[in-house]
Amino acid sequence: MTVLAHRVDTVTRDALAVLQPGFEGTTAPAWLLRQVGQGLTAVGLFGRNIASAEQLAALTAQLRTERDDVLVAIDEEGGDVTRLEVRGGSSFPGNLALGAVDDTDLTRDVARELGRRLAECGVNLNWAPSADVNSNPDNPVIGVRSFGADTHLAARHTAAYVEGLQAAGVAACTKHFPGHGDTNVDSHHALPRIDVDLDTLQARELVPFKAAIAAGTKAVMSAHILVPSLDPTRPATLSPQILTGLLRKELGYEGLIVTDGMEMNAIAGTYGIERGSVLAIAAGADAICVGGGLADEETVLRLRDALVAAVREGALPEERLADAAARVRALAEWTSRARPDARPEGSRASGIGLTAARRAVAVTGSPRPLNAPYVATLAPVANIAVGDETPWGVAAELASLLPGTEAGVYPEGAAAADILAAAGDRTVVAVVRDEHRHPWMTAAVDALVAARPDTVVVEMGVPMAAPRGSLYIATHGASRVCGRAAAEVIAGA
Repeated sequence: MTVLAHRVDTVTRDALAVLQPGFEGTTAPAWLLRQVGQGLTAVGLFGRNIASAEQLAALTAQLRTERDDVLVAIDEEGGDVTRLEVRGGSSFPGNLALGAVDDTDLTRDVARELGRRLAECGVNLNWAPSADVNSNPDNPVIGVRSFGADTHLAARHTAAYVEGLQAAGVAACTKHFPGHGDTNVDSHHALPRIDVDLDTLQARELVPFKAAIAAGTKAVMSAHILVPSLDPTRPATLSPQILTGLLRKELGYEGLIVTDGMEMNAIAGTYGIERGSVLAIAAGADAICVGGGLADEETVLRLRDALVAAVREGALPEERLADAAARVRALAEWTSRARPDARPEGSRASGIGLTAARRAVAVTGSPRPLNAPYVATLAPVANIAVGDETPWGVAAELASLLPGTEAGVYPEGAAAADILAAAGDRTVVAVVRDEHRHPWMTAAVDALVAARPDTVVVEMGVPMAAPRGSLYIATHGASRVCGRAAAEVIAGA
């Protein structure tokens, strides 16, 4: 009886160790501290948990009162996907901007500075970078989160990002394996299918992940995508062929494998999070990311109990669960021992985000003096990864440079006539985001330029549409510093 009880306790602790749950609030709830004390080894943070750097540091210190090696994970890509600066916009450009500059030293330094800020707040695992090659321009969920559509460019910047982030003592989690770039479906909503052959996968999707592994990435995140050439029945997160056969055996990866959010509909809507979590661990995943939407103790206990029951019933080998838990603990130990590199001296560290954003701007046409323009932001529905709570655009930054600037936000269905009526005799600055994916934006911009040839167009997504207007600016991202860089061009600053 004592041996059996000890065995069950060990399995329960291992089941808790492989979970990476979220929670509500800016302080750790009692239930979370209790579960950390009982074996939970990792916690995921989201924008709802962060009010300031000081508050975040206090929160992570609170978590470490229960165990000093707890993994505190965050989805901080910089650029459009930010949690540290969710309410004001990121101080760093995202991957596409860094890829547009194509200076790996800059990418490495940006990632190091971002990692330094995370480490100062007590965060030691970052679910970044995105190593996806954005080969499908209609991709609704990757876009500017990718370094670009060129495989080898994406590979060298992925490696540089991993090196920079981990030089700050923060573990990188390269995502979304085996590559989420060639899809036109958002896995938050449904299960994407990528129909490419093995040769294409080897020559395109897998190259950046090989570079990340060579650079020593401490974690890799799986994608909720179906790739029939690798596994015709199960998405990557649940596939032994992909996680164990391809990632572990063929590519030789020995670090932590983390799932993408299990409450995303690609898994929750097809397998359910309990069964999906069991299948993921059995397939070779080591950590279950959950908590973007589900953020309570009940979810943690449901998943813990599902894993324990699967071991008892023989559906999940106890050794596989123990191996997964050991990998989580090994990463926690690495983070507790990591010694960050010294911070670079001077403005390259402190102002590197704006510097990078300025370098990423591409301009067609010649800036001319403006008074107070009218900024019309043509706003699409934000994808869930980005969220709709983070402000974007150029209006606020331009108003700080050109006092008297006025602005309006126009959702799908807005007509150019509405914008022109609001603008009056002011020069119109039309701000778009992935115009090529939104025909209504193209129609509005075309009508604006036809009526007012002096219209300025700013593309803050992937620049695929034809440049037009008196001035066309591509920022390669919609972070706060990207908006600032565009505003400086418009204002001639």
